[in-house]
Amino acid sequence: MGQDRPTIPSFSTELSADEGREARQLALEYLAEAWNAAEDDGVESLALAHASLFAAIATLVRVHGEEATAKVVAALPDRIRGGEYNLERQTH
Repeated sequence: MGQDRPTIPSFSTELSADEGREARQLALEYLAEAWNAAEDDGVESLALAHASLFAAIATLVRVHGEEATAKVVAALPDRIRGGEYNLERQTH
């Protein structure tokens, strides 16, 4: 069933580069607010990270299916090792 669904589109195929960037930035701002509020209420960062990953992956599965989501998740190790998720790396 999940294999019949389309692959997960990138922001560049859904929106122009500027619109995609703005949408992601706005989403990150909302998430940061919720994250900070949860930490203020005593929720640990690691618990928030695990819950966020679960919610994100579950949403991708619901919208795009298991196979498309599995392909995206399978690419994560290389992207992580490449520094895409390192907030402390310097960009040039």
